[in-house]
Amino acid sequence: MRFIETELKNVILVEPDVHADQRGHFFELYHERKFTKGGITSRFVQDNYSQSVRGTLRGLHYQLKKPQGKLIVVVEGAIFDIVLDISRGSPTFGKWYGIELSSENKRQLYVPPGFAHGFCVLSDTAGVVYKCTDFYHSEDEHGIIWNDQAIGISWPVANPLLSPKDRSYKSLAESEPHLPLYGE
Repeated sequence: MRFIETELKNVILVEPDVHADQRGHFFELYHERKFTKGGITSRFVQDNYSQSVRGTLRGLHYQLKKPQGKLIVVVEGAIFDIVLDISRGSPTFGKWYGIELSSENKRQLYVPPGFAHGFCVLSDTAGVVYKCTDFYHSEDEHGIIWNDQAIGISWPVANPLLSPKDRSYKSLAESEPHLPLYGE
């Protein structure tokens, strides 16, 4: 299992060891000791699953009072996964990292608290599993608008399918006064 640091601090790409033969394949989605050694020391308390159709864009989501770290893995199809640094004072504030995660490449991405997360679906359908470090609190859910020009995310979809909530989010600049401080 390989743990690859990205240009965003503590955002880690995980490449599992895949054991394949004529029957199919096997790999560990999570192994506490290996993940701790690889720099992911979070305790996970909730697992989520979402299934979406091609062109769906979910995000960019975060929680403020009870921030969630997330370990993302795609079990069906493919997504373009995005992480955005939203911690005021961070050296990479407003920077984003994007990568394709798929059931074929079996990569996982760890998104620590202090980052917004989103993805768009590249395949006909995609099944996404994510482990969370805190419980979901609907009253604490926030987001950044997906197409904020100041951020400049290169989404591979021009007219995504969005929820009304995702369509209504504000820009990073408009949200900045309420965002977490780096190191807190």
